[in-house]
Amino acid sequence: MLDSQFRPSKQFWEPFYSDRTRPVPFFHNKPDENLHAYIASGLIQPGRALELGCGPGRNAIFLHSKGFRVDAVDISQAAIDWAKERANELLYPIHFQCRSVFELEPREEYDFVYDSGCMHGILPHRRIQYLNMIYNGLKPGGHFGLTCFAPGFGDIGGPQFAMSDWDAYEEKTMKGGLAFTAEKIRYLLSDNFECIELRMMNEMDEDSDLFGVPFLWTSLWRKK
Repeated sequence: MLDSQFRPSKQFWEPFYSDRTRPVPFFHNKPDENLHAYIASGLIQPGRALELGCGPGRNAIFLHSKGFRVDAVDISQAAIDWAKERANELLYPIHFQCRSVFELEPREEYDFVYDSGCMHGILPHRRIQYLNMIYNGLKPGGHFGLTCFAPGFGDIGGPQFAMSDWDAYEEKTMKGGLAFTAEKIRYLLSDNFECIELRMMNEMDEDSDLFGVPFLWTSLWRKK
């Protein structure tokens, strides 16, 4: 019933990814700077990985290049087609699927689950189901990486305010994605995950091989 009060996600994302000429920073085939840092520092080690909301595959491709066996899903077929094209050009055998995250039922299969901008588009009443899926899908001691909107950046592309869950239902929109405070991120995750790192994403310039914008939280968690 609550789902029906909102536009289906696929209605937004399918045309969004169908136009590859859009000037969208995360269309470029470069990984998140925090994901690169986790691997470069040894915070996470190669294993089996799942990326949620993978878009055109930039982070999944990077994970494979670092020795991970990668499954990746997105609700947009246009995004998955683009991701497969990129992976095929590199002869990377990444398992891309056009699926809703709510169709997934993994059971302690993954060493690492990564979400780069998916959770802030999840309807609030679906959040528990989403986080439980991630928890159940991780092996004991596995890691969860998350990037999501921070409030206060409306002038440069992010949300201006931390819109409340209540307001989302009152207005029947999440206005492109909900922003979270650091306190709310910890509230949502701390029961089941130990926080390894929580910080703002470092901004990267256009010439960098890494993606980084200043309006996203980045965080890394270990399954308790």
